Amino acid sequence: MIDYLLPIAAVLAGFLFVIIAKPKEGKQLKLFLAFSGAFLLSLTVFNLLPDVYAHSAGKNTGIFIMLGILLQIFLEFFSKGAEHGHVHHTGNNDTFPWMLFLSLSIHSVLEGFPIHKHETLVYGIVVHKIPVAIVLTAFFLKSGIKASYIATFMVLFALMTPLGTFLSTRIQGIAHYYAHISALIIGIFLHISTIILFESSDGHKFNFTKLVVIVAGIAIAYIM
Repeated sequence: MIDYLLPIAAVLAGFLFVIIAKPKEGKQLKLFLAFSGAFLLSLTVFNLLPDVYAHSAGKNTGIFIMLGILLQIFLEFFSKGAEHGHVHHTGNNDTFPWMLFLSLSIHSVLEGFPIHKHETLVYGIVVHKIPVAIVLTAFFLKSGIKASYIATFMVLFALMTPLGTFLSTRIQGIAHYYAHISALIIGIFLHISTIILFESSDGHKFNFTKLVVIVAGIAIAYIM
């Protein structure tokens, strides 16, 4: 049950944090993003990668990992980079952002697939979703989107990862394609986490605090 509830709680926590606290984007969010990128990347390398290569031929696995990277790049044409913690502001808009919703939903459903076999992965997704929810909510408020649209978007977005987890346990025969799907998701995670680490730096300058946060993310993922 925790695999279903935690991703929902993470999105709603990020949403409510913006509504109540009205934070400004700053150093703290960048550090949180850096931690989430390091944590998600480490969980992928420590847990998902060894498991997938143990169940599938090397080159085929590599192909699906690269397809996952390409899929995420394609999705970002429509999501504008929301998965790694920033969305470009395009002025006031009172229509429901369907393309953003669909691209994020595809991403979220896919990331829910391996959770039931890798319980620690849910914590990586939680840490990843909180800053994304914060950024999305702040973006929607600045864009002038109706409050009802924002609430609908965030609730549906919160349900997408649990939906992926549910489908992975209910679709007949999906276990046969487990390695291929997991490799695809590894590609998605590798792309997102490395972009987060890259974008959280300020002009490629050395930042000791950021380094400590990244090392902490790696260490915690390793212990788990």
